[in-house]
Amino acid sequence: MLNQFLYNVKEKQLFDVNQKVLLAVSGGIDSMVLLHLFEKSGFEYGIAHCNFKLRGEESDGDERFVREQVHMHGIPSFFKSFETEEYAKLEGISIEMAARELRYEYFEKIRIEHGYDYIVTAHHQDDLIETFFLNLSRKTGIKGMTGIKEKAGHLIRPLLFTSRSMIERYAAKNYIEYREDSSNNEIVFQRNFLRHKILPLFSELNPSFKKNLLASVENLKDAEHVYSAALHAEIADMISKKDDELLINIAKLQNSVFSKVVLLEILSEYSFKPNVVDEILQSLETESGKQFYSKTHRLLKDREHLFVSEKKEKEENIYYIEEDDMELFSPMDITIEKMATEDFEMIRNRNVACIDLDSIQFPLLIRKWKQGDYFQPLGMTGFKKLSDFFIDQKIPIHEKENTWLLCSGKKIVWVMGHRIDNRFKITSQSKQVLKIEKI
Repeated sequence: MLNQFLYNVKEKQLFDVNQKVLLAVSGGIDSMVLLHLFEKSGFEYGIAHCNFKLRGEESDGDERFVREQVHMHGIPSFFKSFETEEYAKLEGISIEMAARELRYEYFEKIRIEHGYDYIVTAHHQDDLIETFFLNLSRKTGIKGMTGIKEKAGHLIRPLLFTSRSMIERYAAKNYIEYREDSSNNEIVFQRNFLRHKILPLFSELNPSFKKNLLASVENLKDAEHVYSAALHAEIADMISKKDDELLINIAKLQNSVFSKVVLLEILSEYSFKPNVVDEILQSLETESGKQFYSKTHRLLKDREHLFVSEKKEKEENIYYIEEDDMELFSPMDITIEKMATEDFEMIRNRNVACIDLDSIQFPLLIRKWKQGDYFQPLGMTGFKKLSDFFIDQKIPIHEKENTWLLCSGKKIVWVMGHRIDNRFKITSQSKQVLKIEKI
């Protein structure tokens, strides 16, 4: 089995021999065989263990066992305990899903902080088959039917060439110690129900069931490559990026024959769940302004685009321009110039404000707009709420949210990038001009 393992790593180019990897070690037979194979291979590795506190003393016993094994081999190691049941309740998800989210977030944190190239798990062929049926029962597409991948991002599974029975034989032959998880023999979780009740019936129906299913999964993987190439070509035509935002063209999305599949593919990268994607599709014919959230991102529907951005804390920063400042770099690049009116020529550019210098007081301040703000738009004698000004100008919601104000005291001098206040305009009486330009 060691030779097969080494061949599989090299043949599938799972990682380079000079790279270091982090093994997920639970103490069960699969992960202890994985640990043994890495010990014999000479690869550089560390281990990470999660105690999910789901089986009381048994969970603590697993942790003690893994610590003892690590101590014997002198391996770099990382241990973490989780309140998994509490997390599952808070997030409204199953215990299995909670454990999965917690462990992979923890593994990735360790990988980044300690310079590991990959995270390695001990999934094997039987896990792939179980995952196939679980995904099928939960409603899936071709991606879910291809099961577990040997390599996905920074995650690799080098034991998918082997089965649970082969792992058991290898452990017995090499006297590998491991911890038996009693919950594996209980029909409590979905995976165990499949393992002990459903899959044995398929094997009775056809002794070649597992072999044939694994071959079918390989065929589906080939089909997925063709499907993905076509899908990503269509996606590339409807998305764009601006600063830190992803823009999805609504018209092109609606014209797609496979709009739901396309949107699912785009938004899965941003942690949006399928039911939320359904709601987004239903909102495409409604008014602008509807917002949807995943754990990490916000999607905002505007007139022509869906805007996807990372969720951030509300911006409350204030920036000052002193009388002798000539430039500013936050929250944007700004140049500042003073000149006499006889040297001044009017500039019609929404990113340039030309202001009567004698009408303002320093320091000027720059802040985000807020509800209740009002100003006197250039050319008007009356005041107008900023919220109404944005509506009249048909300014998109995402742009409105990122609008900054230049203020003198409590008065708005310039709605930056849009219009100055009429009270600060250049007149025939003006002697000096303050020119401020957004670069």
